[in-house]
Amino acid sequence: MKIITIVGARPQFIKAAAVSREISKRPEINEIIIHTGQHFDKNMSDVFFEEMQIPTPRYRLNINSLNHGAMTGRMLEGIEPVLLKEKPDYVLVYGDTNTTLAGALAAKKLHIRVVHIEAGLRSYNMKMPEEINRILTDRISDILCCPTDKAIENLKREGFEHLPCQVVMTGDVMQDAAWYYREVSANKSNIMNELGLAGEDFLLCTIHRAENTDDVGRLTNIVNALNEIALELEVILPLHPRTKKIINSMNINHRTENLKLIDPVSYFDMIELLKYTRMVLTDSGGVQKEAFFFAKPCITLRDETEWVELVDKGFNRLAGAEKEKILNVYHEMKDEKIDFHVDLYGNGQAGKNIINTIKNHH
Repeated sequence: MKIITIVGARPQFIKAAAVSREISKRPEINEIIIHTGQHFDKNMSDVFFEEMQIPTPRYRLNINSLNHGAMTGRMLEGIEPVLLKEKPDYVLVYGDTNTTLAGALAAKKLHIRVVHIEAGLRSYNMKMPEEINRILTDRISDILCCPTDKAIENLKREGFEHLPCQVVMTGDVMQDAAWYYREVSANKSNIMNELGLAGEDFLLCTIHRAENTDDVGRLTNIVNALNEIALELEVILPLHPRTKKIINSMNINHRTENLKLIDPVSYFDMIELLKYTRMVLTDSGGVQKEAFFFAKPCITLRDETEWVELVDKGFNRLAGAEKEKILNVYHEMKDEKIDFHVDLYGNGQAGKNIINTIKNHH
């Protein structure tokens, strides 16, 4: 059996690694990786793949820094000849990026079976390009690998049980990755010493979504809330240079002695920060889940989340971008005793479940 995996960003590679590790145990499966280059990352050299124990991509398309339509179109154009040449039995796509949609479209138009990993997620916010990508990818996929029971419910509500596809609860490959890499991150990262955090209490915050970084009002409210929280506990905030520039250009006040703005961190650094932080504040879907994987309470700086089970079970609270609400939620959560011994995402078996599903389908 031949499988082509199509990915375009560092998080997708990390997720795909969980499935690739399982494929490596199955000599009857041949996997080929296409890297679209959607999120240009100068750190994604051969050393990156070696350190992360990820198979090196056979095809690199280097498509990035374009508007949505141009990028998706160029990807379709680049992926199609590879599929025609390699003639895979299945194409695997991950998540909700332009790479995901382009890979699914290219395969489906060539009558190649599509496997969508992280299927069934919904924010119900159609202003998010990710929401459009995930809905369209789900609709044309042959196997929909859902990370949660809620994702299964979403697809049932949309009538997928009446469509010619297989919907299966496999668990979440991000948990596979987090649990695998937590064993090696301490040897790969020195960030706790670099930031002087060893033995210290701190909070970890990430902000990257356009709804927050491009809205000065929301960004101002979030930073002002972080300033107040930082009077109690140091806040570590890895920031994209663009967001840092916006904060500085708008003269948004931040007390750097309490609120520590640092450059974006590597995956291993992020794992170490997650291991030792007291609490997480984020607008990232991935980081919300990682907080749970590392048994940390999470405050989500958005008005909705795809990971509703985390909110329903009390591991995560939605705070939006209102200063007072963020502060209220922080004070409510900071001393709560939360039991994280709940299986929401497959307990690290998602990669195995996905490959077994494909083999049984074949």
